[in-house]
Amino acid sequence: MGKLNTKVDERGCLACGGCISICPQAALIMFGGRAFVREDKCICCGICIKTCPIGAICEVD
Repeated sequence: MGKLNTKVDERGCLACGGCISICPQAALIMFGGRAFVREDKCICCGICIKTCPIGAICEVD
């Protein structure tokens, strides 16, 4: 089992910015109208996953 990574489904992202404003590591950025995870900063705490109103963020292997 490898390290989990947080990913945003770019097609489903509403660009609401909720995940960006709540991330304690500033690991999410908005680019081209969609949120993206900066893996070098993400600690996989799951706060963004719980915050996303449409479930467009998940953890993957």
